[in-house]
Amino acid sequence: MPLPAMLRETGSTSSRAWALRRRRSTGRPTRWWAVKGLALSLLLSLVSPCPIQAADQLEVTFDGVVIPVDITDLVAWGRSGGVSNTELGIWLDLLEPASRRGMLELLRAPLITNRSMARQMLDSWAGRRLLDEVADLVRVDDDTVGVTVLNTLEVLLSKQPHVTSLDLLEALPAKRVRLDLDGLLGVAEHWRGQLKHQQALVNRLDQIPITAVAPSQSISIDATTGRTPLPQALTVSHRPRPLQLQLWQPPAERFRSNARERPWIVLMPGLGGSPDHFRWLGRLLSAKGWPVVVLEHPGSDSEAVGAWLQGRRRPPGAEVLPDRLKDLEAVLQAQTSGSLPVAGNKVVLVGHSLGSLTALLAAGLRPQPGLERRCRKALDDLPLSNLSRLLQCQLSAVPLPSIEPPSQLLAVVGMNSFGSLLWPRTRPVRLQVPVLFTGGTLDLITPPLNEQLELLVATAPAPGSGAVVVQGASHFSPIRVEGQAGESKGNDLFQLGEELVGVQPLQVQALLGEEIVAFLEGINATSSSAMPSLVHRQVGELHLHRIDPAGAASLLGGS
Repeated sequence: MPLPAMLRETGSTSSRAWALRRRRSTGRPTRWWAVKGLALSLLLSLVSPCPIQAADQLEVTFDGVVIPVDITDLVAWGRSGGVSNTELGIWLDLLEPASRRGMLELLRAPLITNRSMARQMLDSWAGRRLLDEVADLVRVDDDTVGVTVLNTLEVLLSKQPHVTSLDLLEALPAKRVRLDLDGLLGVAEHWRGQLKHQQALVNRLDQIPITAVAPSQSISIDATTGRTPLPQALTVSHRPRPLQLQLWQPPAERFRSNARERPWIVLMPGLGGSPDHFRWLGRLLSAKGWPVVVLEHPGSDSEAVGAWLQGRRRPPGAEVLPDRLKDLEAVLQAQTSGSLPVAGNKVVLVGHSLGSLTALLAAGLRPQPGLERRCRKALDDLPLSNLSRLLQCQLSAVPLPSIEPPSQLLAVVGMNSFGSLLWPRTRPVRLQVPVLFTGGTLDLITPPLNEQLELLVATAPAPGSGAVVVQGASHFSPIRVEGQAGESKGNDLFQLGEELVGVQPLQVQALLGEEIVAFLEGINATSSSAMPSLVHRQVGELHLHRIDPAGAASLLGGS
């Protein structure tokens, strides 16, 4: 499944799960056991009344019971659209119409829709890791690492443009395929537990008294200025082509008295991100007097992800971090030498997602010992509900360059940041500068409870640090795409639906911009003791929470 489609499906599932949890909170009974009962009745209906041969056999393990299903009959039923006259078909006809249609769709839907992209994905570190986990749940004979499935997919993809579940079942060169439904239910239960933790966080945040209520935020930041960045090419030794930068210079009137003493800002997009996604933030911060340089990281930008979706390269992962760190080091050196026309004696690193991780690594943090052990536990279930875990665990196989933290570093801002496996709060590290982490309660890629709040406690940052959590915001809320303000989605690679963007993305961006500005202006404040550890603001229909390290520790509790 292509990454945007996979994320779209994950986001859609999360939206439905959130809606279900909200219904539960109103007192309606849980339907979890009903779902398990439906799965059991479905599997019992698959049992053939007569013994079947060992060859071409699908075995479903449920509650310790092995239920045999004839693959040939199952494929015939699926390909006929559910009108097969086999004994299995007769039993499947006893299913409710909705369940029967759902099973048909599952069997006939394409597992892989792009031959070249799938090959690149399966050949990547993340793809092989996922395949290893799938092999624990779908066992082909005695293959424990998924080689048979991988080889079969390769053969099928060489003959046809896409592969369905029926194609794969029919082509597997095996005597027995075992589906561990107990394991799948365990994975689902684990995901459900993660969602419950997120909902518990929302409930705890809702209990904080509202300290400020304001009308809906204005979203006219872009319209008031109409300014555009200055493109800049920077030649670097570690890349064959110059780095492409966007420079946002403050208006001339901002260069008065002590304006030049303000720090300059480096902004780094996330994996697959583009500098254009963050024009709204570059425009805002420069209008407030901070020079801003936005990096484009070749190999992990929107062009690289587009090339993967077209099957021309592997999907980028944590292996891009060394080059990203060198990109940042080159920009810092160019500013110091004067070859980059940006004023400022201090620098603030700002990043989104992987860009935030780049900033934390550049600030001097290195993964705590024991990452491989933590990853074995964290990836024991299919890690699709928290994709950042794959990137963190891949980092154990990536040699990071020895880069000293920049002497001019003043602060770090991480939007939808992650790194809880790299820096667990049980083994805190010391971040020497203030940090602001921002996140949203609909983010299941880097969940705020497991990532931003964990990081705020684990990095033991300098005074003035905190986190901002916006209810209804997602991992992609900070991304501004062409046409987002209107009905059109534009031509951007990220064709994001509401289930991924979250609620009111432009309003969320306005709030995040306001919070980042307040953080930057308060970095040099002499005292921050007057601020309570937990602040609940309501702006229009949005609820925003400011959280300091002590407040984060209390919210995490025993989770």
